[in-house]
Amino acid sequence: MTPDAQARFEPRRPLDLHLTLAPLGSGPWLRHQGGAIWRATRTPAGPATVRLERTNGSVDVRAWGPGAEWAAANAPASCGEGDDDSEFMPAHPLVARLHHEIRGVRMPRTLAVFETLVPTVLGQQVTSEEARDSYRHLVNALGEQAPGPFPLRLPPSPQVLARMPYWSFHRFGIERRRADVIIRAARSAKRLEQVTQMDMPGAYRRMQAFPGVGVWTAAKVAMVALGDPDAVPVGDYHLPHSIGFALEGTPRSTDARMLELLEPYRGHRARVIRLIMAAGIGAPRFGPRKPLRNITNR
Repeated sequence: MTPDAQARFEPRRPLDLHLTLAPLGSGPWLRHQGGAIWRATRTPAGPATVRLERTNGSVDVRAWGPGAEWAAANAPASCGEGDDDSEFMPAHPLVARLHHEIRGVRMPRTLAVFETLVPTVLGQQVTSEEARDSYRHLVNALGEQAPGPFPLRLPPSPQVLARMPYWSFHRFGIERRRADVIIRAARSAKRLEQVTQMDMPGAYRRMQAFPGVGVWTAAKVAMVALGDPDAVPVGDYHLPHSIGFALEGTPRSTDARMLELLEPYRGHRARVIRLIMAAGIGAPRFGPRKPLRNITNR
């Protein structure tokens, strides 16, 4: 099928597409096919499917759907082309080594705020496995088929989610508290999307003005949708332990200590987090795993 829009850009710095777009997750909305990444998204101009592939040092962009032109034009930003790490000169031996070895990790800027918020809210106070399963089922059930030749599903639209009663989320393993956060955000999605036009402090204030959106959620959204290289998701269950283990060898840490350890990298704290995560560094885990919940009948 002939694309509705095509583009090509040459990254100014090393770029690993798979690592850069890893925070977007994978599922019916995003698939890997060989060296290419296919993504279904909702743009300000309408739904689009985007195919990204590194070819001879460039990134080949093909897009389908009403939002194809917008998606193709904004592909460089979504691949972290606007991310500037020129002033990032880590002194810690591990961080310096990771920065040297994992050169292609960029901070994406998708500008898809509501689209990023929904799976982030689903990750509040549950296991990563639970959150992934809930979002996958939500997209399969409520997201329509994406345009283009590849079988993808679009993330559910704000209009669809805004008119759903909270109890209809139970079949996806989502209890009332998280469902209400999503429903309220969906009803004010336009106001939420306006944060892409604000400076970073203003964007955080706007996001955290939404009930149920705290520091952790706002930082996770800003890290993907706004390309904030300094976002720190305070309140994460595992992250302080991983940062503490990586930077000072302690198997258990706290949010306060994590912030102290990351302070020398202010302005690039999310970059340090991404490097440590990309390297697969995590603190040893003790005790039984948290059991998965079943709230289908609640």
